[in-house]
Amino acid sequence: MNIRDLLTQRFSLAMAAAGIPAECAPHVAPSKNPQFGDYQANGAMGAAKAMGRKPRDIAQEILDNVELDDLADKTEIAGPGFINVHLRPAWLAQQLKQQSCEAQSSDSPQTIVVDYSSPNLAKEMHVGHLRSTIIGDSLARVLEFMGHKVIRQNHVGDWGTQFGMLTAELEEQLGQNQAASMALKDLEQFYQQAKKHFDDDPAFADKARDYVVKLQGGDAKLLELWDKFRDVSLEHGEELYQALGVTLKRSDVKGESFYNDDLAKVVSELKEQGLAVEDDGAIVVFLEELADKEGNPSVVIIQKKGGGYLYATTDLAAMRHRVGELKADRIMYFIDARQSLHMKQVFTLAHKAGFVSEAVSLEHHAFGTMMGEDGTPFKTRSGGTVKLADLTTEAVERANALVEAKNPELSAQERAEVARKVGIGAVKYADLSKTRTNDYIFSWESMLSFEGNTAPYLQYAYARIQSIFRRADIQADDLNVDLHLAAAEEQALALKLLRFDETLEQVAKEAFPHVLCTYLYETASLYMKFYEACPILKDGVSEADKMSRLQLCAATATVLRTGLDLLGIETMEKM
Repeated sequence: MNIRDLLTQRFSLAMAAAGIPAECAPHVAPSKNPQFGDYQANGAMGAAKAMGRKPRDIAQEILDNVELDDLADKTEIAGPGFINVHLRPAWLAQQLKQQSCEAQSSDSPQTIVVDYSSPNLAKEMHVGHLRSTIIGDSLARVLEFMGHKVIRQNHVGDWGTQFGMLTAELEEQLGQNQAASMALKDLEQFYQQAKKHFDDDPAFADKARDYVVKLQGGDAKLLELWDKFRDVSLEHGEELYQALGVTLKRSDVKGESFYNDDLAKVVSELKEQGLAVEDDGAIVVFLEELADKEGNPSVVIIQKKGGGYLYATTDLAAMRHRVGELKADRIMYFIDARQSLHMKQVFTLAHKAGFVSEAVSLEHHAFGTMMGEDGTPFKTRSGGTVKLADLTTEAVERANALVEAKNPELSAQERAEVARKVGIGAVKYADLSKTRTNDYIFSWESMLSFEGNTAPYLQYAYARIQSIFRRADIQADDLNVDLHLAAAEEQALALKLLRFDETLEQVAKEAFPHVLCTYLYETASLYMKFYEACPILKDGVSEADKMSRLQLCAATATVLRTGLDLLGIETMEKM
């Protein structure tokens, strides 16, 4: 149990003993200013309002009933009725020695489906896929760490009208004795070639349209071609996921094609319920719940005039599968903000149709756009889309030059490994450290900086701690000594380390990875203050102080390594 939950429990019991109504909560939170203690309980004001009494009187009654002697050395009432709690340094030391940064088991585990990345297999992954991929992956990691059953779902675009064109093009190239892997070596080029062929050759265009119908009808020969295209495309994606350190696997792929057999049933059931009606040849749902200011209902087309299905139909089928087959309690979608209306529509319709019960949480966690330094969406110098493979390559190359300049003593092999971790980590952290709902500026200079809230700064902080243990010739795992927190800097760092679980709970609840980034940056900053104020290996430092401070170093390293790993960022022993 983390400190906030422990204090909440103690104050809840005290409020009950004081006769305060059960619906009044203690509202325990970390203090924003250390001079007001380590935590504050702010429930007296709400209780006073409910009971028609003075807040400070209520606060005093809470204090008279609360049991905090074992963990606090000072409590006080401040302002209109805040209760400030100053924790005992000895108690903090005891808690820190018991802290574990191992994966947890949850008292109330959920089955959580995380929908992220979702590239279109007809094209190479580009920077537009980065945010969904790494934000979704960090949440999957955090939720798993906290003891939930996480089911990753990569809802790739692998079906629809464009695949008639692509399979027709692949057939012609294979007819010229090209292997599928060679024909599809550059997916972007292959797509552009097929599109040009489609636009310039009416006979090919007719063939492509015919192939769409045959594909959807289950033609064995075309399905074999489609499967080759899909397989090579997924391999491209897997290489990128591996380079980015993303945990998505082939088994997590549930493309649009997976739900094809259920689409007609979705439409049929919506019509049977009277939710879907024919309108000008199309099958449409009118949602009064999402009506505009003029009272016009929101329109959701689930089947086109010609009989084709849309994204909404596929998303509804996916929800049915995730709830019915995967038994999801919570479904989290990491899709950019431009899809907000679409997600509201399908969520509303899924609940209304009974495809998803109200007990299941449907969540769209939107994100903004990656912008160039000119303030426009990030592009290549020629104005084209930046391929994700090119971005990762450039990140590692830039990091390699930086590492070589900073530490020329590293061997070529060591430098290559550090450069990979620093480069990829920098790109991911630059994104994750920004509030995901905002647009953000992509800047090589700032993201690769060893100062400020960046991955290299945190990776360096971790490596620096490892160098202390090498100089001390001590293994961190061998430390088992008394921990005493005499200096203010030691106490501040210990308290921050003990808030790791609270931070993860917030990230899991709100799906904002930047909260964890900020926490890790503040932890590293407090460690630097501790390091400067509290000598460890210098002459004159007692053995007890040295070993205690080394233990604080080890605890810090564990939190930094674990936190960065939950963000999908690697650490290293040397930099």
